[in-house]
Amino acid sequence: MTAVAGQEEQLWSRCAGCASLLYRKRLRRNLDVCPECGEHSRLGAPERLRQLVDPGSLRLLPDRLPEADPLNFVDVLPYPHRLSAARAATGLPEAVLCGTATIGGHPAALAVMDFRFLGGSLGAAVGELITRTAERALDDRVPLVLVTASGGARMQEGALSLMQMATVSQAIAALREAGLLTVSVLTDPTYGGVAASFATNTDLVIAESGARMGFAGPRVIRQVTGRALPEGFQTADFLLRHGQVDMVVQRRSLRGRLAALLAAARVGRPARTPVPRQEPARDHDRLTAGEPPLATDGQRPPADDGPQPAVRDAWDTVRTARHPGRPTTLDYLDSVFDGFVELHGDRLGGDCPAIVGGIARLAGRHVMVIGHQKGHTTADLVARNFGMASPAGHRKALRLMRLAARLGLPVVTLVDTPGADPGISAEEQGQAAAIAENILTLTVLPTPVVTVITGEGGSGGALALGVADRVLMLQHAVYSVISPEGCAAILWPDRSAAPQAARALRLTAPDLCRFGVVDEIVPEPAAAAHDDPAETARRLRAALLANLLPLLDVPPAMLVRLRRQRFRRFGATRAGAQVGAR
Repeated sequence: MTAVAGQEEQLWSRCAGCASLLYRKRLRRNLDVCPECGEHSRLGAPERLRQLVDPGSLRLLPDRLPEADPLNFVDVLPYPHRLSAARAATGLPEAVLCGTATIGGHPAALAVMDFRFLGGSLGAAVGELITRTAERALDDRVPLVLVTASGGARMQEGALSLMQMATVSQAIAALREAGLLTVSVLTDPTYGGVAASFATNTDLVIAESGARMGFAGPRVIRQVTGRALPEGFQTADFLLRHGQVDMVVQRRSLRGRLAALLAAARVGRPARTPVPRQEPARDHDRLTAGEPPLATDGQRPPADDGPQPAVRDAWDTVRTARHPGRPTTLDYLDSVFDGFVELHGDRLGGDCPAIVGGIARLAGRHVMVIGHQKGHTTADLVARNFGMASPAGHRKALRLMRLAARLGLPVVTLVDTPGADPGISAEEQGQAAAIAENILTLTVLPTPVVTVITGEGGSGGALALGVADRVLMLQHAVYSVISPEGCAAILWPDRSAAPQAARALRLTAPDLCRFGVVDEIVPEPAAAAHDDPAETARRLRAALLANLLPLLDVPPAMLVRLRRQRFRRFGATRAGAQVGAR
């Protein structure tokens, strides 16, 4: 709804759907749904909670976290200024409100996102608050209800915002293991990293009438494909027709439907199985003081002394990472591994050429290798969709990961993609849910996982193969929540600011190693990997063996626990450590 200008502004609203002039009090009594056309206007988190929970039952969880500007990010405005403006405009400390309450008399923990706060973007604080809410649900043995409204991950926090997709997903995995119900309520809009993680990897996914959801936004899809979008594309009814949600519910019926589901969840609840909590408290004081985190098994901070890889300008690194001559996954399968046997198909109807995978040997040990495949020539790049995986590609990777776990094989993933396929057919086939399921599965996979960022690590498409025990990165690779061009188009006046955006995003290997997103940098030959592929392969093989062999002796349960600890530390306390602190 749009407010009418003038003295009557607080009394009347004009419907954005049918342009009817509506009395504001009548509209509020109708839960902000137009009585003429049924248009569901967006709600802030406080109003959403008032509509959903039983009166007097809400207990808000603490929402004060350390101030964090991990990248010292500046576009046309410094990031802290944007945060201050969002807080002043919404009266909220962050883009989510969390609490415990009852719905129809049934207890639940709730996290409700607010699109008014920087587009409901998923940053470290939002991820931390939602994760704490999931942990509260686990402690209280109650269901978790998530109400999503988001444009995606928060660009101003770079790769740390991307990591929140895994952090929240593993909290949901813990609830699954404990037999506790998780429910996601999609509201308008839900896109990007939120759609490709916790919004779609819950047990039940409900779409409010009028909601839109997808991995890529409509503008991006139109730009990439050059095609007009089908009528009703990515709407709640579209999602229902394509099997991506359990139901579409009118706002007036939402509270009752949730109450019925929560009631069913209380029947036959299993006895509690102890699930280890992954608390960041041990590092909290050190990180907020700007000190490095304590070393742990499976995650050591980079050394401050000794030879360090040469640092080049971030934009130069982006261009190097995209060089068409750079070795691809198939090149590394030929030079680093032995006896590769490729496996095809997702067993559901597709075989995406942008993902290759199969069984190979590394120093005599069998491993499952899965990676993005771009190609070197224009024909190869087009045939492989430039390494941008479709849902079939992500589901093929998922099948091979699960097969590796059953066979007791370690998994090596090679990441080189500008991002997941943003096309119309990908959205129709459930791109967001496919990525979300990969992330969720990797958080609990009971076999060693080592990831190498070999070229471009782009957004959720990269993270779908990147939730690992150890993450390595070639010296001139990049890893980011969004492309520099995309970031520039949103936060700067035009895409020509891409070099500035590349520097602001802190997407190079040295930056990400300082954050702990990457565990080790694999040095490239003097110029770059494509100038001496054989030497690059030798160095990569040595790094893989050094990181993989110790993991083979770790019991599966310990592997999963340490992997969860690794990603649990990417909450708001972690983001408080500045890039240049050390």
